[in-house]
Amino acid sequence: MKEYLAFDVGGTSVKYALCNEEGEVSSASKFKTPDTLDQMYLEMEKVVHNCPNVEGIALSMPGAVDSDGGIIYGSSAINYIHGPNIKEDLQNRFHKPVELENDANCAALAEVWKGVAKEESDCCFIVSGTGIGGAVIKDKHVHHGNALHGGEFGYMIMRYEPSEGKYYTWSDDGSTVAVTKRVAKELGKDYHGLDGKEIFDHANVNEVYKKYVDEYYRTLAMGIYNLQYAYDPSMIVIGGAISTREELLDKVNEQLDIIFGQLTHAHVRPNIKVCKFGNDANLIGATYHYIQRHG
Repeated sequence: MKEYLAFDVGGTSVKYALCNEEGEVSSASKFKTPDTLDQMYLEMEKVVHNCPNVEGIALSMPGAVDSDGGIIYGSSAINYIHGPNIKEDLQNRFHKPVELENDANCAALAEVWKGVAKEESDCCFIVSGTGIGGAVIKDKHVHHGNALHGGEFGYMIMRYEPSEGKYYTWSDDGSTVAVTKRVAKELGKDYHGLDGKEIFDHANVNEVYKKYVDEYYRTLAMGIYNLQYAYDPSMIVIGGAISTREELLDKVNEQLDIIFGQLTHAHVRPNIKVCKFGNDANLIGATYHYIQRHG
């Protein structure tokens, strides 16, 4: 069975593993994200040297990834990856085919290949954490968009505050960090001293926590509703840290009940699922992206 070497490049660490053509992960490990691109290449080279029989190398990367050209545009926590032709550099260094894709897109591809959306062709994937990210899948392939910003749902405007003359995006209003900041402001505390998980865990017994957790779920439901009617996917998959919460789907559906109760002309109810894959999602999706491009 063919095997591929997948790397998941993040702001603090680079995870890597072997992944076969069935999406099975083995020999997983990681190294600290280096300070320079040259150091990154050297660390990757050590890993590749120990995996001489892989078909190719698949990368999951932050930023606006041009999979065809091999350059990463936009910005991320790793400044040095933006600009160089990483695909070309690595192919010249390793003498093996290399493919790279955006990390959120990889997480979505993992679900389309072997996860909850494996029977779907057109779906949306939402990543909810410190901000809102995502991916648009069309015919089981990533829709990148004209400016490589397909799936950047966090930029969607969700609210305008007349008293401030200010627009608020989905990331502003609907991230878990936004919940923590609002709780801290109402309680007169430094939000760095609050634990977002604790706020969600105790929302049922703390009125301030409940107020902003409910607002979070309402904003999430609004975004999901908007995506359903903008793209009309057969499934919307939720990933990110929030996806591990048992009550997630119930809470979102409660808010959707309210929306559909008011907007009675709307008849297409979003089909929402929680992602199957956790820490291995980007590795699996990067591998699937490689397989799609190489047949």
